Amino acid sequence: MMPILCRSGAVMAQTWDALIVGGGPAGLTAATYLRRYLRSCLVLDDGRSRARYIPESQNCPGFPHGISGTDLLGRMREQARSFGAEFHQGRVSGIVKDGPDFVAMAGDREIRASAILLAIGIRDRLPKVDWIEEAIQCGAVRLCAVCDAFEARDQVIGVYGPLDEIVTHAEFLRAYSSKIVLLPTAASLRPPDGARLDGFAVLPAGGELSFDGEKCAYRAGGKSHVLDTVYPFLGCEPADSLFGDLGLKATDTGELQVDRYLQTNVERVYAIGDVASGLNQISVAVGHAAVAATHLNRELPR
Repeated sequence: MMPILCRSGAVMAQTWDALIVGGGPAGLTAATYLRRYLRSCLVLDDGRSRARYIPESQNCPGFPHGISGTDLLGRMREQARSFGAEFHQGRVSGIVKDGPDFVAMAGDREIRASAILLAIGIRDRLPKVDWIEEAIQCGAVRLCAVCDAFEARDQVIGVYGPLDEIVTHAEFLRAYSSKIVLLPTAASLRPPDGARLDGFAVLPAGGELSFDGEKCAYRAGGKSHVLDTVYPFLGCEPADSLFGDLGLKATDTGELQVDRYLQTNVERVYAIGDVASGLNQISVAVGHAAVAATHLNRELPR
């Protein structure tokens, strides 16, 4: 957008209707909706959307033959741009309230906006190995059983993480394969009360994961066990920590607390997508964006 000149000729800072923090499916959908509502918006994108990990999504509505995460992001970015959404590459280092508006710091740039949409996503805690992204791309490591357990059916599936966390995930995967192998990261942990280990192979804790370019293996107790695919469940965390600056409230599991319109406890600050939902799905993120953008359009004055 063009800068605004005051009567003296000095350049005034542009105030956007909305700053969208995050360029994943939630943020890009919000940008499309807001521009079609004739609202000015800037998308601040650091290029690290979790969706980029998806080798091929088969449950994304409208793509019966599947689509990769990078292709989906490219299409959604192109769509938002076609309606005039603007983009800035970078990361937010902080957001503060300034009168009726918000001011975000991104590098040496200050961005002023009437509203904030946090589409910052989450970061998966992954095994600390240098081959992890390669393994994800070929399906040897998978991050979301809801998304792709259908594609892993009848395979030898490893479930990697603390024993008290992975049993419930293994029980979900039991519907897709009878060959579920638990790979505990610590020997001292026990399964939660009521969890059943019967039907699962449980390997010695603390083994080493390796990858040969096609499949992962888990070595423990002097033996190596080859797995068709591995689901690591090591937890996750918000992609950016902007809670403290704004005083936002989070749930016990780390998601931001929102109301029915995806508005946080701070007026005109919305949280959409994975950062506000335990069900980390593209379709959920898109729905969040539509609800939040529509509510925001009603709330902002013309």
